[in-house]
Amino acid sequence: MNARKTSLYGMLLALAMVLSYVEAMIPINIGVPGVKLGLPNIVTVIGLYSIGALPTLVISFLRILLVSFMFGNTMTLAYSIAGFALSFGTMLLMRKAGDFHRTVVSVSGGVMHNVGQLLAAVALLHSQVLFYYLPVLMVAGVIAGALIGLVAGLITERIQLFLRNS
Repeated sequence: MNARKTSLYGMLLALAMVLSYVEAMIPINIGVPGVKLGLPNIVTVIGLYSIGALPTLVISFLRILLVSFMFGNTMTLAYSIAGFALSFGTMLLMRKAGDFHRTVVSVSGGVMHNVGQLLAAVALLHSQVLFYYLPVLMVAGVIAGALIGLVAGLITERIQLFLRNS
């Protein structure tokens, strides 16, 4: 790996971590725990469409580990890993399967992230009642995923030349 790629991956990881911190500072209280904008996923969507799946997977996984250790706890890590695994897998399959727009891929990722976190919560807390949150989490995933997809698309278009030369 050359120095240019290393520095690009480091910058993307740092950006994802900063976006995680900024997201933690934004109060969103709609009565359902865990609803967030998903700002760090801007980096994930940009990565899937620009630098490839493996580097994006590594960057996203490192971000989850580092942010969980710095600002969270083991429960945060468990929920984040579960949501990320389902979300990233879905986005990767959609990216490879067809001609889906970034926003559609991001919406799918947002919804599946919430489903993954809900499944982790049900497994860890042994409570089926949590499934009542599913409709709200689905709507939140669609809205957040659409916003993240649009922003990631705009950014990707503007930095595509830089990313291709890396």
